[in-house]
This record gives sequence, C-alpha cells and structure tokens, in this order.
Amino acid sequence: MRISPARIWRERGARYRIEGIRCRDCNAVMYPPKAACPLCGSRNIERIELSKRGKLITWTVEYVVPEGYRACAPLIVGLIELESGARILAPLTDVEPDELRPGMEVEAVLRKVVEDGDTGLIVYAIKFVPTR
Repeated sequence: MRISPARIWRERGARYRIEGIRCRDCNAVMYPPKAACPLCGSRNIERIELSKRGKLITWTVEYVVPEGYRACAPLIVGLIELESGARILAPLTDVEPDELRPGMEVEAVLRKVVEDGDTGLIVYAIKFVPTR
C-alpha cells in the first residue's frame, strides 16, 4: 500500500475536522471545501468547521469490499445531513445494518481506517455513530 503523507496533511481539515465552506453571497454551506460556490459561482467564500451531529438520510451496505478492508465488512456508508445544513457521505460504525432508520441522529467520531505497513503511517478518518 502506498499512502502519501503529503496528501493526508493537505486534506487534514476536511478529513479530521469536517471543514466546509459558506458562501458569503448566497449563504450556502457545502462539504467538502471548494474554491467557489457550486450554487452561485461566487469565490467570496469562507472556510468553516461544520457541526459534528446530524441525521441519517439514507445508506447502503457493501458486503463485497476492497482488499485491505475485508475485516471491516460489511461497510455501511450513509448520507448525513449535518445540523449546519451541509450533506456528507461518510462511513457508519458501531451499528448493525438492521438498526439503521431514516432520521436517526448520528455524530462524528475519529477512527483508524488503515495502517501502511511499509511506512508505519496510520490514517484516521471521520466516521459516524448513532447517538444513543
């Protein structure tokens, strides 16, 4: 496995803090950060840290997963609407597929995703867990 430490470092805000953008012209909130607002095209944007809580809109369960992730199968990926209004596609953890419900409240947690055996680099990412 080849993981780029430079890429992990560049993407740390979006990966670890759920950073997005707010357009100062149309007030839209987007994730992941972009150079311009995809709704109005304005470059008058600001980076913001988005809320870590939201509601599950929909999800899919992947039983056939890529090599390196087979120990994590099945993988559950959900579309989550954050309290700030932005929508994010992210993995869900600590929940079984039959426990999921539309509108379920979830919150972001930081979890280990993969470890590169050659360099020892450990990659973490945001996953969502149900609030109980």
